Amino acid sequence: MKKFVVKFLSLDVVYYLAKKNECLLMMASICLIGLGLFWGLFIAPTDYQQGDSYRIMFIHVPCAILSLFTYLILGINSFIFLVWKFKINDLVNKSLLPLGILFTVITLITGSIWGKPTWGTYWIWDARLTSELILLFIYLGIFAIRLAFKSQKLESKVASYFTLIGLIDLPIIHYSVYWWNSIHQGATLSLISHKNIDLHMLWPLLMMLLGIFCYFVWALSIRIRIEIIRSKLNTNWMRVNKENL
Repeated sequence: MKKFVVKFLSLDVVYYLAKKNECLLMMASICLIGLGLFWGLFIAPTDYQQGDSYRIMFIHVPCAILSLFTYLILGINSFIFLVWKFKINDLVNKSLLPLGILFTVITLITGSIWGKPTWGTYWIWDARLTSELILLFIYLGIFAIRLAFKSQKLESKVASYFTLIGLIDLPIIHYSVYWWNSIHQGATLSLISHKNIDLHMLWPLLMMLLGIFCYFVWALSIRIRIEIIRSKLNTNWMRVNKENL
C-alpha cells in the first residue's frame, strides 16, 4: 500500500496532475468570480439592516473560509510529512503558505471595511477578529521559519510542528462567536440550513465561493510546479523532464 502511495505521490505524477487542468481552472475562476461579483453587487437585493454595505460579504466570506481551509490542509500535510516523510507534502505546504497569507489578509481588510459602516469602527478587539489576526501571525511565523533555517530537513520539521500547534486557533476562530459575547455575526453559511441568508444573496455567495476555490486550486497547481522545479534544479530529473516543463 505504501509503495502505491509513494508512486502516486511521485514528482512526475504530481507535476502532471498540477499542470493538466490549469487552463480550465483559470477560466472557471474568472467566469465564476466575475459572474458572482456582478450578481452580488448589482442584482442581489439591499439588506434591510445593513443596506448596501453588506455586499463586501461576497468577497469577505469566501476568503475567510479559504483562510481556514488552507490552514487545515497545511495541518493535515504537516502530520503526514512528520509520520510518513513524503517530500511532496512538504512541497505542497510551501506552495500553500503564500495563499493562506493572501486569503487571511483579504479577510482582515474586507472585514475592517465592512466593520466601519456596521460597527462604526474599522477594528475592534472582538474574539473573531482577534483570532483571525492571530491566524495571520501564525502564517507569518511559519513563513519566517521557512526562511530562517539553512537545513532543508530541519526547516521542514520545525515548520510542520509549528503548523500542528497552530491548528488550535481554527476551532477558536469558528466557535468564538458562540463562546464569547461577540459583536461579530454568526455563520453566514450553514451546512444544515440556509435560513441565515436570503436565497437571492445565497446563490451569488456560493458562486463566489466556488470561483475563489477554483482560483485557489489553480494558483496552488502553479505554485506546486514551481516548488518541484525549484527543488530539482541541476538534477537529472530536470534534464529528463525539460521538454515537458
